[in-house]
This record gives sequence, structure tokens and C-alpha cells, in this order.
Amino acid sequence: MTISWDQYSSADGFDELITPGGRARPGAGKIVQYLRGLSDEDLRERRDAAELAMRVMGITFTVYNEEGEGGIDRVWPFDIIPRFIPAREWTRTDAGLKQRVQALNMFIADLYDQQHIIKDGIFPEEVLRQSVNFREQCMGIKPAHDVWAHICGSDLVRDQDGTMYVLEDNLRVPSGVSYMLENRLVMKRVFPELFEDCNILPVDGYSTRLFDMLASLSPRSADYPTIVVLTPGIYNSAYFEHSYLAQQLGVELVSGSDLFVGDDDCVYMRTINGRERVDVIYRRVDDLFLDPEVFMPDSMLGVPGVMRAWRKGNVAIANAPGAGVADDKVVYAYVPDMIRYYLDQEPILYNVPTYLCMDKKQREYVLANLENMVVKPANESGGYGMMVGPAASKKTHKEFSALIKNNPRNYIAQPTLTLSTVPTLCDGNVEPRHVDLRPFILSGDTRHVTRGGLTRVALKKGSLVVNSSQGGGSKDTWIVESGGN
Repeated sequence: MTISWDQYSSADGFDELITPGGRARPGAGKIVQYLRGLSDEDLRERRDAAELAMRVMGITFTVYNEEGEGGIDRVWPFDIIPRFIPAREWTRTDAGLKQRVQALNMFIADLYDQQHIIKDGIFPEEVLRQSVNFREQCMGIKPAHDVWAHICGSDLVRDQDGTMYVLEDNLRVPSGVSYMLENRLVMKRVFPELFEDCNILPVDGYSTRLFDMLASLSPRSADYPTIVVLTPGIYNSAYFEHSYLAQQLGVELVSGSDLFVGDDDCVYMRTINGRERVDVIYRRVDDLFLDPEVFMPDSMLGVPGVMRAWRKGNVAIANAPGAGVADDKVVYAYVPDMIRYYLDQEPILYNVPTYLCMDKKQREYVLANLENMVVKPANESGGYGMMVGPAASKKTHKEFSALIKNNPRNYIAQPTLTLSTVPTLCDGNVEPRHVDLRPFILSGDTRHVTRGGLTRVALKKGSLVVNSSQGGGSKDTWIVESGGN
């Protein structure tokens, strides 16, 4: 299993660590040289050490079976070869993500107020009217700092020419940041030497920045406001992350039954010492389950009256209810126009070319080229409900053709990108595997982008699906200052 870069080939795509000639990418020389010097036994020991650390630390995720009879907790799949990104490139990515999230927050605020972007003909009213995540109950509400999406996870991919694109924006309850943080802890145990020799930018300040951002939302002036993480409970697939973040923040992890709204329209937490007022709720519960008084009356996960408390400014909720209106793959296609409209700037980061099936001409093109397209439903996540045209059967093509024709608003299509690769340990060999990247952007009184993010890797050869629920894994992401050669 000794790494031989001469034998390593990334086929026709863009490999982020190794050039087609087998040389290290600029800035990655130290990393490649170190990995080249590891023996078979070294690699096995470090791989086993990483897996053991994951087990001991209890880093798991939940996969639900097809019969819906429950879930299986699995150890987080992790590859020890890091993903490398030069810091000078990340500077541009950082600026592009901040620009994008600023425009998205202005868009959400506008939709729940005057809807100028619709009146000015930039964004179609039809798209809003058919949005499943637009909440009329949020009209007229003005959250702190005019921010609705406080935590955003935007997925980035590289094409075969190395260009970074934004694939989608996750603005409802984006997950994965805990795995980013734990990946780094494991890598420091496995490769302490590299962290001494390479100037790898840290990610461990995220929890502090998250706390400060949440604290900035508090309706009461206090040095240490009462913040809680609201979870649906232990059976949620992201429960590990909920408990992890609560622990890292030093705040209470609560379920809906732990909170109540008093006669004064403030939110309180039940404690052994009596009730305690809550200032900020970092909620990991979907909108429709959040308040049975306003949304689903039979929800057992939410807090009756919490929307009333939020509307009156007595509690802050992150992410704000209704923020998911921008978490729509049809809305995604209009983000470059939003940036131009609200900020009078050109987008720093590109969208993946996107075809809207609701448009007749675009739909006809998609239907004629399904075998070359990735087709996605507008509001699904986790890799569910999508079709990768080149890998799908003719039967699947026909099924998706019918789905598109039946509900064109619900589908977008994108050309199949040749995603970039990173060397990955696979069955005793080092092989290229496709990756994406989810950085996390915090927005409160200021904006902050993580230095890197959660790299997800398609562990199946040739696969473009990186979701852990679909057989993917992850890598640590290293943003490295110059001087790494």
C-alpha cells in the first residue's frame, strides 16, 4: 500500500494534490513528500488509529433503512489523506461566500417585506408562489441585524479545469460542521508531524465564533445570554452533531418539551431550579415542526407559542423560520442576479450552469439530453430523489422524464461535471475519488467563513455521490499558507 505517485492517475479530471505529471500541486510539496515516505505498515497503523479514534470519540451518523423501521448508527467514514487548498485561493473563496450569503439574506428579508425584487422583474413571482418553504407567517418580521440565515453551508465543487463552483446553498438547518471539527482533531492525532511542518490554518475557533454570533442576536443585553440548542431528539440522523455543538458551546441541549412560552410571551427553559428565560434558540428542528400553534398542530417536537415570542422580539431563532425559502434549487439559479440587484456587484463565485424545467425551452433541452444531465428535485437533500444521467438506466431516464413533465417547477438540471479528485485509500490502494466541500458561513453582526470546511468524498469508484447516507465519506480540509513546498 506504499504510495507511488508515478502510478497514481486521476484520469481526465483535475486532481487537487497531484498534477497529471505526478508532481505535487504548488504549495503541497511537503505534504506529498511526507506521504511518499510512509511505508505500508505506517499507512495501516495511521488508518487504524483514525478509525479507533472515531469509535472512541463516538463520531457517528444515522442511516435509515428503506422500510422506515428505524436507523442504524455507523462510525463516521473517514480517509486519512487530507484535501489541500492553497490559502491564496481560499481568500477569493472566502470573499465570494460572504458576498453570496449577504445577498441571500437581503433576498429573504425582501421577500418577507416589500418584495422589491419581484416588483422590479428580477425574480419571478411564480417561483415564490410555488415555494414549499415560504412561510407567510413570517411576513413583516425583522430579525436582529436583518439576518435570516445565520448558519449557511454552501456546497462547492471543482470542474475538470480546476474552477470552483457553488453547487447549492443550505440555509434551513445545515449540518456537518461537527464532523469538520472532529476530522481535524483526529488528523492531529494521526499526523502531528505535518501540523508542525506545514502552516495549516486552524478551524478550532468555530465554536467560539458560533457562540459570539448567537450571543449577538440576544434581545437582552448581557455578557452571557442564555442560549440553547433545540433538537428533535435522539432518533434524528444529526443528533450527534446537536449534542456535540451544545457541549462545545457550553449551552443546554433541549427538546421541545424542555421549553415553554409564558404569559409574557417570553421563552423559558424548565430547570431543577425553576424556570430560566431563554434568549437565543439555535434550532435544529424544521419549520413545520417548530410551533404547533402556527404550523403543524400535532407536532411534538416544537414549542407552542415560540413564533409569537419571536415575532415580538423576545427571543432570537437561528436559523430564522422561513429562511428555507432561499434553500431551493430553483431559487439557486437566481443568486447571481440577486448579487447584482442587491449589491451592485458581479458574483465572485460561479453557479453551476442550471436549467429550470419550469421554462418550456429549457425543459425541452433537458428532456432531450437526460443522459448527460444531473436532475435534482427543488427541495430534497442528502442526495435523495436525484438522477445522475450518465450512470442511470434508460428506465430511470423515462421515469424522470415523466416526473419532470408532471411537475416541472420541482426540477432543475445541470450538466454532469467531472468533479475534482483527491488521493484516497481504497482497499489497499491509493486511488482518485471525487470530492465536494461544504464551508460554513456565520452571519450575525459580522460574517465569518470557516477556513476550509467539510470535504465529502465519494468512496465508490467513479461515483459522484458524496453523501454519507449514500456511501460517501469525508476528509480533513487543509488550507495551507504559502511555503508548503
